[in-house]
Amino acid sequence: MKKTLLAGLGLVLGLTSFAAAETVTIYSGRGEALIAPLIKQFEAETGVTAEVRYGGTSELATLLLEEGAKSPADVFWAQDAGALGALSSAFADLPAEVNETVLDAFRNDANKWVATSGRTRVLVYSTERVKDDDLPKNIADLTDEKYKGRVAWAPTNGGFQAFVTAFRLTKGDETVKAWLKAMIANEAKVYRNNGTQIDAIANGEVDFGLINNYYLGRYTARDAEFPVGQTTFAAGDIGNLVLVAGAGIVEASDNKENARKFIDFLLSPAAQQFITLQGYEYPVRTGIIPHATLEPLEAVNEISPKVDTNTLGDLEATLNLLREVGLL
Repeated sequence: MKKTLLAGLGLVLGLTSFAAAETVTIYSGRGEALIAPLIKQFEAETGVTAEVRYGGTSELATLLLEEGAKSPADVFWAQDAGALGALSSAFADLPAEVNETVLDAFRNDANKWVATSGRTRVLVYSTERVKDDDLPKNIADLTDEKYKGRVAWAPTNGGFQAFVTAFRLTKGDETVKAWLKAMIANEAKVYRNNGTQIDAIANGEVDFGLINNYYLGRYTARDAEFPVGQTTFAAGDIGNLVLVAGAGIVEASDNKENARKFIDFLLSPAAQQFITLQGYEYPVRTGIIPHATLEPLEAVNEISPKVDTNTLGDLEATLNLLREVGLL
């Protein structure tokens, strides 16, 4: 009753209602299965109710841009840096201290968004049908005849699209277009996402897949004999790209205080430890113990290509290229 009276008084006086002050609306490209426990923990710690809309990162990014100033979203939590860069103009500036705790490899110096976890692109393969000398040295090798019909990919996946964006920025559109066409000609098989690629390898449909590093650990945690392994390409190859998931506060939001509470929570030691232990991703700040299955970050930095994740915002050009070659 008291809460209702306060809300009514706020409306009469033209003030923000009690309910609005104690909620935060999140558009999440991150899957519900992983983050729902985090959302509950945030609510328990802050008393703020989170209203979450789940969906594909690209889908929600498009929705946010279409809604513009009328969007109900306070926070956008993206699966990949490409969408974050594409939405920079829709984000409010973050205080510099938000990014100060973030490791250099994952930091957004423009302070338009903040990384919440790191991940790498990897090659997964069948441990039953693939021998060591059959593993490709570079991602370009996958267009060779020996891999015909044996490789899976997920063109609609945000991580793959961020990879294509980085590929374009480092090698040029024509080179990437030629690679995509060569992969298609080599009968690369399209799957919905990273997990379905792993399933397809285990089921014998394909022998290789291009995914983010953290998916396979979920399978091997349930079955130590699961017949899929993962590896990287030669040092510096674009197939070893380091990516981030991250979040920004929507400029149109009139609830930025609670949005900031959620951002701060995602960077807290408890949330970062949860993300790496349950999600098999890299924590983005020091003082967190990474999951034991993860390669040391120093080793990752040695083999990853030198690509600034802050430059991956040209998502529309990537989508246009994927449409042009018939993958979307």
